[in-house]
Amino acid sequence: MSHIAAKSAYKNLEERINRFPQGAPPSESLYKILSVLFSEKEAALVAQLPIKPFTVKTASKVWNIGEIEAHKILDELAGRAILLDVDNKGVQQYMLPPPMAGFFEFSMMRTRNDIDQKLLAELFHQYMNVEEDFIKELFLSAETRMGRVFVQEAVLTNNDEVQILDFERASHIIKTAEHIGISMCYCRHKMDHMSRACDAPSDICMTFGNTAASLIKHNYARKADASETMELLHLAYENNLVQCGENVRQGVSFICNCCGCCCEGLIAARKFGNLHPVQTTAFLPKINNDSCTRCGLCIKACPIGAIEATESQDQWGNKYKEIKINEEVCLGCGVCVRSCFKQSIKLQQRQEKIITPVNSVHRVVQMAIEKGQLQDLIFDNKALGSHRAMAAILGAILKMTPVKQAMASKQMKSVFLDNLISKATK
Repeated sequence: MSHIAAKSAYKNLEERINRFPQGAPPSESLYKILSVLFSEKEAALVAQLPIKPFTVKTASKVWNIGEIEAHKILDELAGRAILLDVDNKGVQQYMLPPPMAGFFEFSMMRTRNDIDQKLLAELFHQYMNVEEDFIKELFLSAETRMGRVFVQEAVLTNNDEVQILDFERASHIIKTAEHIGISMCYCRHKMDHMSRACDAPSDICMTFGNTAASLIKHNYARKADASETMELLHLAYENNLVQCGENVRQGVSFICNCCGCCCEGLIAARKFGNLHPVQTTAFLPKINNDSCTRCGLCIKACPIGAIEATESQDQWGNKYKEIKINEEVCLGCGVCVRSCFKQSIKLQQRQEKIITPVNSVHRVVQMAIEKGQLQDLIFDNKALGSHRAMAAILGAILKMTPVKQAMASKQMKSVFLDNLISKATK
């Protein structure tokens, strides 16, 4: 047991973070980031917390301290947006969000004096943009993506309007959200400390639901209504920003308005485009070469460099310039359509069907199955056997394809799950 006792608090915290599908590969940069955000004592305590949402009573039992003291510690962590505190049908619950979209981003979603944000920005840049292991783990380690792109609705044709589903519209997420929070863009704030930020609007990061309520409560976001948020959405459109949100159909917790120079998801799309680190929309742009003037505005507008001018040759040997879209890389965001004053670019439905998880539980469970981590969710011994949490996970599994269900059953080695799946598929 001596080797376990000798582990540092930050190593234990790193291992706790990596029991969740959206983890953080260990490195010296990660430990430095954690040491900025957590005291050693806090790291040791948070390392013991359950993966699933928990109450003060659960934390007090895990930590073996009184509920009043546990409540004080939890509220202090929530006050710094390390934990989220949410009201679940009148019951106060806490949860440690993943690093992204989570407490990494929350730490830079407002200016603050209690931590060195310049140092933190430099550490984030080293960990994410230089070392890259975290970005590859975050965006490429599972078939199911954490985030997805929303199409710019203003460029949709009447036919597209008929085909697009409500959950594919950023406007629908905004208009139906119970809580909306507006914060500073983590990515551009980070790059500002690096003296490399662009001039795109900064106070434009959107959170929804319980996440927004917690961030608003602790002044990491300001409360906004649907009308103001729709105005911000159109401001994002005007600045050719891409809307990247949580990859779910119900209960979307965030929509970021991303530029191609500062934002992690689009930087990853530039580097690893054909692997689609962010789930694309259901659309692809098509160019009408008869009306296209080859002005190159769409090339400049594309946030991930998916459009280029190529030199072609006709049957008589005459050379001419042609604008081509790399469909293997394209996000389907529609920014290029907006940039074309000749209206020579239109969106069309992709041939392949885009499958979007139902909700956050469905997405996380699916990612856990793909990464071989389902047992960490099911058998989280610090969750004290929550039947509600188990039911949610099993419900998510039953919504999956037979292949994913077989993977889940193999990981759990559960006769009960085998029988459940068998009954559900008959």
